[in-house]
Amino acid sequence: MEFKILPFNDLSNNELYDLLKLRTDVFVVEQNCPYPELDQKDKLAYHYIGLINNEIVATSRILPQHISYPELSIGRVATQINHRGKDLGKRMMHHILDFMDSEWNGVNIKISAQSHLEKFYSEFGFEATGKKYLEDGIPHIEMLLMKVKS
Repeated sequence: MEFKILPFNDLSNNELYDLLKLRTDVFVVEQNCPYPELDQKDKLAYHYIGLINNEIVATSRILPQHISYPELSIGRVATQINHRGKDLGKRMMHHILDFMDSEWNGVNIKISAQSHLEKFYSEFGFEATGKKYLEDGIPHIEMLLMKVKS
């Protein structure tokens, strides 16, 4: 898998369309969850694009501090259904965390993870904060990756 991490304004029209289509396919259609996918945060984000044969098969967005949380954040992590089970999600997370370390070394990262993915994110050092909640009818858990110990 090849990858790119681009700020919103550097995405081509085709890249933006394809990443939004992938997210909609996963979060709205596959998970049967109508929710406001376009939330203004994309314009402030860096976008991860994972490509196989020039097709976007994985995506996520990286949010600087003070957009979703005081901490950095990762969200909208999605992999095409026919490319799951190939460790693309793990490769994507390694790329993202390396990028975040190079851009914002030492800044904590907070995520809102679907509860069934808690173990997946814990493999990267994220720890549950104990805050569990429903978001758009799906169980979520808040998780934190401490880069700076208080």
